[in-house]
Amino acid sequence: MPHVAIIGAGITGITTAYSLLKRGYKVTVFDRQSYPAMETSFANGGQLSASNAEVWNHWSTLFKGMKWMLSKDAPLLLNPKPSWAKYSWIAKFIAAVPNYKANTIDTAKLAIEARRHMRDIAEKEGIEFDLEKRGILHFYRDEKSFRHAQEVNGLLTAAGLDRRSVTPSEISDIEPALTGDFYGGFFTPSDFSGDIHKFSRGLAKVCLGKGATFQFDANVVGFRPHGSGTTVRWSSSVGSQGGAGLQEIAVDGVVICAGVASRQFASMLGDRVSVYPVKGYSITVHLDGPKSRENAPWVSLLDDNAKIVTSRLGPDRFRVAGTAEINGLNLDIRADRIEPLVRWTRRHFPAIDTSRVVPWSGLRPMMPNMLPHVGQGRRSYVFYNTGHGHLGWTLSCATAEIIGEQIKTSFAA
Repeated sequence: MPHVAIIGAGITGITTAYSLLKRGYKVTVFDRQSYPAMETSFANGGQLSASNAEVWNHWSTLFKGMKWMLSKDAPLLLNPKPSWAKYSWIAKFIAAVPNYKANTIDTAKLAIEARRHMRDIAEKEGIEFDLEKRGILHFYRDEKSFRHAQEVNGLLTAAGLDRRSVTPSEISDIEPALTGDFYGGFFTPSDFSGDIHKFSRGLAKVCLGKGATFQFDANVVGFRPHGSGTTVRWSSSVGSQGGAGLQEIAVDGVVICAGVASRQFASMLGDRVSVYPVKGYSITVHLDGPKSRENAPWVSLLDDNAKIVTSRLGPDRFRVAGTAEINGLNLDIRADRIEPLVRWTRRHFPAIDTSRVVPWSGLRPMMPNMLPHVGQGRRSYVFYNTGHGHLGWTLSCATAEIIGEQIKTSFAA
């Protein structure tokens, strides 16, 4: 039975572990945190959204980014401080603009497939994760943004997505709690939402029951070729090791699912993966009173102008997330980035009490062409399932199946 190591216990690492266990492999998962899904898979926007599959490689995104550079509360913020990793990534991002339409369609197709796998896993394994099958509603305040959305909708429907335009009155019918003056919107009834952290922790428990081994508080420091495979080397930050001492384990293959750290691990393994961290923020509004619970939306929302998404996570939590900050490996939670999320909540849901709000930030691992990096490395025993950007929750169950089949084919050769 081949033994495969997975580096990273976020949503992509856990779904990859499940995919490999299903195919009969021995699996060991490494993560530097003490528990699964404690970084980017902790508190995202919650949407499983094929309807948000539009890649960002569009001239309008670049123009907006330049316009927003001097505004601290803008949806997209770029720290202009020189960095080779940052500006080489931006150059590749611009180079991918001609592939905008094809990449959007491909992403939407992958998202549609991923939703099916996600539902199957949750039902088969009995994972509870505040699933809401009420669709996702996108809304627009002006004709110009709505017309662009119509063009995007043509690409999404070409990929096979059932998505329709809705009038302002239909917006009110779909989500009565939402207040505001809107030009129109688009509704995707087949999209859904849920708690990524609960799902990841639940699936990790399932993997443990199927024989997976988890090495937490494990700082992977390198790899050493070993026969036809490799040796993973790591140090433990807690316990009997006391933060010192090096441990090793020989494996037949390794899958890098390490989010923004994937670039570093790829370099150790002789590969180049152009993942760059794009920070996002979220707030979790605790709906402590009956008035807040009654006036919070159940339908998942996307405000295209503000670049904000929402999800209802059970009866007493409301997740609001958004913004993109290109600022390197920086996890600082900035008040001037959190305040717009709170202000947006109060504007559109004035009856919600925002006195108890928990802020969070996470680093989206983005490839410059906005497509996940899934496949084999230069060495036959090295594989990657990373770089999902803002769609890791949406795409992970599909890319886990893809990499699982590739590994199966590679070991069978």
